[in-house]
Amino acid sequence: MPPRAMWKGVIRFDDADVPVKLYSAVQDRSVHFRLLHDKDRSPVKQAMINPDTDEVVPYRETQRAYPTDDGTLVLLSREELEALEPEPSRDIEMIRFLPPKAIDHRWYDRPYYLGPDGSDEDYCALIEALDHTGKEGLARWVMRKKAYIGALRLYRGVPMLISLRDNEQVIAMDALEPPGGKALDSKELDMARQLIDMLEAPFEPDSYRDEYRARVLELIEAKQRGDSVNITPIRRRKPSDDLSKALEASLKKERKRA
Repeated sequence: MPPRAMWKGVIRFDDADVPVKLYSAVQDRSVHFRLLHDKDRSPVKQAMINPDTDEVVPYRETQRAYPTDDGTLVLLSREELEALEPEPSRDIEMIRFLPPKAIDHRWYDRPYYLGPDGSDEDYCALIEALDHTGKEGLARWVMRKKAYIGALRLYRGVPMLISLRDNEQVIAMDALEPPGGKALDSKELDMARQLIDMLEAPFEPDSYRDEYRARVLELIEAKQRGDSVNITPIRRRKPSDDLSKALEASLKKERKRA
């Protein structure tokens, strides 16, 4: 089944307008459960409870408040919050174009594929322009009542728009404490380099999967069939406190596997 477009917009820069459709490049594959009452297996719902009276509070009778650092609650009405929402628009405004890799991976948030929306000629011209310059565009747009800043780039000939995290969301590296302890000796450094060289390989995403999700789905299928289930817990080895011994053991393991 082909993917469905989740939003339509128009990329605008200078005098050029390119109508596009946005398709999510990722999907939620988490296992979701229903909560049941333990006694009669009937589905249960979550509700908002007044802690003073233990009574259920309907959503229409709630009001939002922001807790400040000193413990004060600042009340905000729905009308006030709605008035602060960005003005709806279909424009994807190109702010500037940057050299490749000018935006590091910490800033990337959610990727979207861009497809043509009626004009294949304009869409192909956009691809050619991005491919010819090798630049990465910086864009801003409003989608579903939220303002975004994002990067426009090519991936294997397909334009992508990747939303970026806000400056407040990215923690500066200088906020981390520098590592301590003694420096590695020459033997440990040599073994570490050997291990890195032996583990060098191309990235093959098909080789990696959510093991927990796979085990849960296998358990569900077995219980659906009425099979008896014997779950073997995954046991993690306790890491060694001796770095030299740990490196030697890892090298032996990799040599044997090779």
